[in-house]
Amino acid sequence: MSGHFRAFSFVDRITSLRDACRVEGCYVIPEDLQAFPSCLAAEAVGQLAAWAAMKATDFVRRPVAGLAGQVDLLGGARPGKVLELAVDIDSLDEEAISYRGAATIEGASIIQLEDCVGPMIPVTELDDPDALRKRFALLSGQGVPAGGFPGLPPLPFQLVGGEQGISVRAEFTVPSSASFFADHFPRRPVFPGSLLMQVCLELSDALVTEMPPTAQGKWRLESVLNMKLREFIPPGKELQLETKIKQRTVDTITLTVDARTGDEIVGGARLLARADNSR
Repeated sequence: MSGHFRAFSFVDRITSLRDACRVEGCYVIPEDLQAFPSCLAAEAVGQLAAWAAMKATDFVRRPVAGLAGQVDLLGGARPGKVLELAVDIDSLDEEAISYRGAATIEGASIIQLEDCVGPMIPVTELDDPDALRKRFALLSGQGVPAGGFPGLPPLPFQLVGGEQGISVRAEFTVPSSASFFADHFPRRPVFPGSLLMQVCLELSDALVTEMPPTAQGKWRLESVLNMKLREFIPPGKELQLETKIKQRTVDTITLTVDARTGDEIVGGARLLARADNSR
């Protein structure tokens, strides 16, 4: 069975679309998964925004990941639960979409995205416009059956150096083949920006957990700030990752993380960690 609309699709139904200004939808997290990382909840919000943008351009153009001013990591998304998705579109034209959005479970916020900008490119570079039109009609009607996503393959990185309590360096090779490439995208396989974010979060968490807890609690990554994706990352690409602690207060740590190919930066962000007893 084709992985198109199954292997990396996180909108099961579009429940409301108001003049390309606000769109709402939902996604049922397959209950047989072992986990559903926060990056996939962010991906679901971005995909909902993309459906609204494609509809507004009659499936001539679509957005791809570009900038995210702030992504707040607010809670866990457990298998079997329903993600309620909502996106407010601030501007949309042939060049870019600007939006903000959120995913909630049973009224509790899981992830919040602010100040996101996605460059718009021709749909035909990535996918079949007619297939997307038909899928949108299904999503906007009765919806599609839940359970298509098979889960993520392992995405390991190899630690290669750093300075204790200050920085960590690693090497990461994008899989040369993986189920999600059938869906992201059929005409041009691209490593999802949300998965690069997940790998960078895991690397940064390895650094943060080296820090001793404070009176306020253990350190926890709380927000991704000013995330930028500068180019498409193809299958098999070798990346060098580095995360550094830039500033520390009594209860917060600010880090930077970037991904490079040689001397060229392909993506990066600032991260905020907080000492927190609440979880």
